[in-house]
Amino acid sequence: MASEPPPFDEETDQKDEDDLFSDAKEQKSEPSPSEEPASLPINDEDAGIKEKEEEDLFAGGGDEVKLDDSDNEEEEVPPVAAAVPEKEAAEPVVGAVSPKPEPTPQISVSQSSTASSKLSGTTKSSRDEVDVDDEDEGTIEIRVMEPQKMGDGIGAYMVYRVVTKTSIPAFRNPELSVLRRFSDFLGLHARLQEKNVKMGIIVPPAPEKSVVGMTKIKMSKEESGSSDFVERRRAALERYLNRTAQHPVLRSDPDLQDFLERDGELPKSTSTSALSGAGVMRLFHKMGDAVEKITFKMDETDEWSYQMEWFEEKQQQIEALDQQLRKLHSSVEALSMHRKELSMTTAVFAKSAAMLGSVEEHTALSRALSQLAETEEKIEQLHREQAEHDFFTMAELMKDYISLIGAVKEVFHERYKLYKNWKDAEVVLGKKRENKAKLEVQHKTDKISQAQQEITEYEQKVEKGQEDFEKISDTIRKEIRRFEKYRVIDFKNSVVKYLEALMENQQKMIKFWETFLPEAKAIA
Repeated sequence: MASEPPPFDEETDQKDEDDLFSDAKEQKSEPSPSEEPASLPINDEDAGIKEKEEEDLFAGGGDEVKLDDSDNEEEEVPPVAAAVPEKEAAEPVVGAVSPKPEPTPQISVSQSSTASSKLSGTTKSSRDEVDVDDEDEGTIEIRVMEPQKMGDGIGAYMVYRVVTKTSIPAFRNPELSVLRRFSDFLGLHARLQEKNVKMGIIVPPAPEKSVVGMTKIKMSKEESGSSDFVERRRAALERYLNRTAQHPVLRSDPDLQDFLERDGELPKSTSTSALSGAGVMRLFHKMGDAVEKITFKMDETDEWSYQMEWFEEKQQQIEALDQQLRKLHSSVEALSMHRKELSMTTAVFAKSAAMLGSVEEHTALSRALSQLAETEEKIEQLHREQAEHDFFTMAELMKDYISLIGAVKEVFHERYKLYKNWKDAEVVLGKKRENKAKLEVQHKTDKISQAQQEITEYEQKVEKGQEDFEKISDTIRKEIRRFEKYRVIDFKNSVVKYLEALMENQQKMIKFWETFLPEAKAIA
């Protein structure tokens, strides 16, 4: 082996890794930041460097070389950041502190940070696909107003004005106004459901038909007796249309655009009545599907078991959410009724206090009782307003989501039906193959070609069934993420609005009593 070169004396064999770095840097003349990662392997020209030292040099410089690797920039940032203080800490020991290496980690870390931010943005967009899907070319806001009673007697019906403001180019005008009756809303929902539920899309449900409420409207001469029912239905229809129009798929549906744009009456829907033949058939179909689902269980042992676990977990969560929402809805409705009763009782108390003050001979006491009656009248108004907040802000929200959960269950059931069709086709395909094998054993060549055609047909059915199942599973995953996202947003907004109204009413009540207190103290 050749003698060692002059820059390295005999003590090189006993130096540690830090000394090797120091000597290598002292030998180089004015290294540039871009050349430093490649400077260490250049010393391979010296034949006197031992094999162990050569490996240490590569090991020591490995992290710096990877700084310029664009494919691993995100992963290598932490090691580089950690390597810089180690090198700087080791150099003072030898006494050869060099500021030259500093620009290299700065440039590389900056490049790595840029790449890291890009990658994190890509990861976020892929993880939150629902956010990407919800981005659309415009906004839309729909209001339902001016309910009007058309006709008299049993043939009477309600008409609502639907006003739309949108920046979506697909609509012919940015502002639209049409008149629609309640059956038009139900017909729109039926058409959207028929086309989209089988693809796994959650279609927001329309408000339910109320035979009792409509009978009161039809038979009443004055609308005051049924004003609460009309207002509740108007608000429910407005929420339904806005939920439908905010969906990235449903907002571009031709039926929805026709509903919002067409002047005049829409074609009459024939299957919207609860007692119609179509309604009865829907009920029988749902009962049959429920029985079929009990008798057929989805296989948990096949290659789709990981998806089954996710969907089973979500179904359990949906069932638990449904039960708790129904309980909370009942509680909020009871609270609203209690506030209404409290409001009526307060009104009775106010009248009694006013009558007592009118007959009281003591002037100060009579004045105090009159002030008490006025205060109680104001508080009675607060109780009535709070009862409305209880109902429209909280109870209606619970009711809407109970119906939405029903729509979620429908898409789960559609997925189950596609899975069953797929597995049934696989069973038939297996039987067809067995039949062909028997024909081949029996040498019935005249029937083999037909058997092969049947096998090919069912192979296509199996492939189509698997494709449909995968597609609806992916769609439902996105729809569930979207449902959970907007459920949190809706509940947050409603709870905040409810608490703000509650606090405002409580503050008003405190002011009313503070105003009355001096009158009570003035009684002498």
